[in-house]
Amino acid sequence: MNDISVMICDDSALMRNLIGRMVEEADGLSLAGKAMNGKFLLEKIPRVKPDIILLDLEMPEMNGIEFLKERKRLNIDIPVVILSSIAVRGAKVTMEALSLGASDFILKPSGSISEDIHVVRDRIVTTLHAYGKRTERAADPAVIVKSRDTERKNISADPVGKRTPVVAAVPRGKSGKIDIVAIGISTGGPNALRHVLADIDNDFPVPILVVQHMPAGFTKEFAKSLDRICPLDVKEVSDGDILAPGRVFIAPGNFHIEVEKKHLAAVVRTSSADLMNGHRPSADVLFASVAKHFGANSLAVIMTGMGRDGATEIGTIYAKGGITLAQDELSSIVYGMPKVATDRGFIDQVISLDNMAAAINKIVKEKR
Repeated sequence: MNDISVMICDDSALMRNLIGRMVEEADGLSLAGKAMNGKFLLEKIPRVKPDIILLDLEMPEMNGIEFLKERKRLNIDIPVVILSSIAVRGAKVTMEALSLGASDFILKPSGSISEDIHVVRDRIVTTLHAYGKRTERAADPAVIVKSRDTERKNISADPVGKRTPVVAAVPRGKSGKIDIVAIGISTGGPNALRHVLADIDNDFPVPILVVQHMPAGFTKEFAKSLDRICPLDVKEVSDGDILAPGRVFIAPGNFHIEVEKKHLAAVVRTSSADLMNGHRPSADVLFASVAKHFGANSLAVIMTGMGRDGATEIGTIYAKGGITLAQDELSSIVYGMPKVATDRGFIDQVISLDNMAAAINKIVKEKR
């Protein structure tokens, strides 16, 4: 298999060199070229034919947003990962970039010293591998045929039907009506959530809580961007929010979220407790509280993401009779979190991304 060729576009020579050196030193990656702005990038793409582009947003002459608009107009089918700053302005522009077709974003090293880039080195390399490998798979005719066959099976499958687990299933209770939906998701999540939430029924009768691994400073703008395309109200969680039906609650960056049943209503709590599975927010923290307070009356969904966050406590929901779904391998950017949960036998049904919203809508409707 050939190395994934990476094009870096950033107006900072220091940043181009730092990230370029990181790409050249990483196994399975090669540096296709560098550009100082979107104009030069457009000129170089036909010559170097990169597999993936790392794109800065704030650049002279043609910035990242302008490039993405040209990319769309010219139908350039190359994945773009944004190099984003942590500033509020950076968060807003990053969400605009995702809406224009960027695949994902990575925090740009904030300082001018080389140590800072090592903090995000693993994330950059892993993200480039994830999206680059998907490009290779999409170009493989055998994968395309397999994907279409799998899609037909998913369309005809009963979303509530039980999937034979890879390992012996844990004992479980009987499922009841669904009063809450909880979603855990990571790498590949921003666009996957856009895909799912855009197709949720506009009369959806229960609250949806989402843990998306995302840095502090971005989740508020992320919630706003989802609110523009989702028929339901979407907001970043504030401590004490009442879990009203038909609303979507996004965990704030750097805070866990948990549900809590009060005498008159259920609320969502935020906390800065220790990281779980290396994350805050953590899907396992959310799933554990959903299992405790809603048990058999819950629907839990684990989607694309590296690692295993959520794969343990979704098993607690499963054991108590809650219904559990996992995104399938072909539609996952990184088949980590859903794979671990599925391999442990904690998943009722494996669903493609294209069918996830329909499955959620159907299960909740039938279980009300």
